[in-house]
Amino acid sequence: MAYETILSELKDGVLTLTLNRPEQLNAYTAQMGIDLADAFVAADEDDAVRVIVVTGAGRHFCAGADMGSGSDSFGDDGDRLFGARKAPGPKGGFVGAIFACRKPSIAAINGGAVGVGVTMTLPMDIRICSDRAKFGFVFARRGLAPEAGSAWFLPRLVGLPQALRWCYRADVFGAEEALRGGLVSEVVAPDDLLGRAQALAREIAEETSPVSIAMVRQLLWRSAGEPDLFKVLAVDGPANMAMGASADVKEGVAAFLEKRKPDFPGKVSSDMPPQYPWWD
Repeated sequence: MAYETILSELKDGVLTLTLNRPEQLNAYTAQMGIDLADAFVAADEDDAVRVIVVTGAGRHFCAGADMGSGSDSFGDDGDRLFGARKAPGPKGGFVGAIFACRKPSIAAINGGAVGVGVTMTLPMDIRICSDRAKFGFVFARRGLAPEAGSAWFLPRLVGLPQALRWCYRADVFGAEEALRGGLVSEVVAPDDLLGRAQALAREIAEETSPVSIAMVRQLLWRSAGEPDLFKVLAVDGPANMAMGASADVKEGVAAFLEKRKPDFPGKVSSDMPPQYPWWD
């Protein structure tokens, strides 16, 4: 599908989405939010998509919000950055679409990722970056507060003390600090970044059950902040009993015994266990 601000390519089960405003350093606009939301919703519904990789065209991932209109860029107008929340689309805009998606996502951060350029990656599952990448939760230096749900995501990913430190400093830091702080899991050479992200994606696509991965993704995200263990047990036990009788389990066990790659027949669109979605 053609979008105004992103490129989309599906190959071997891996959907690569590329933020495509390189002359503006891929600065975020309301249209980019709409395009990302639509792409993630479409990927969620497409059984041909197993994993999503998100990267940026040119030298940067996303240099933050497009401030071409000055301070007016942040008004509550429907054409402006935060006004995009009023646009048609899923609950929570692109953040809600990424979080609700049943397909895992990998951010391949190839350069600057500042403000919304970094917070848009937090609902994604794996973040790897180039050694040239720069990050910044710079909101307090612009008179703003953390957005895109980052006050919920960031402490879960890196811990509250590290999240506070980065948001209080509101400065720009490099790839090695991001690695030490747990924001990214790998730092690689620029020329190796996209290939590494796509290799991780292909491993997931080729070796795992799509239904299992969809359950893993939602169980881990939605259970991480659940204070009651027994609420989690009430979901994962019955879900695994239902999944245990599925064709995917038969294939997974057979592939293990026969020492071959599995060919799982289950589809996310039709074969999720009856407990899903348990939070509704």
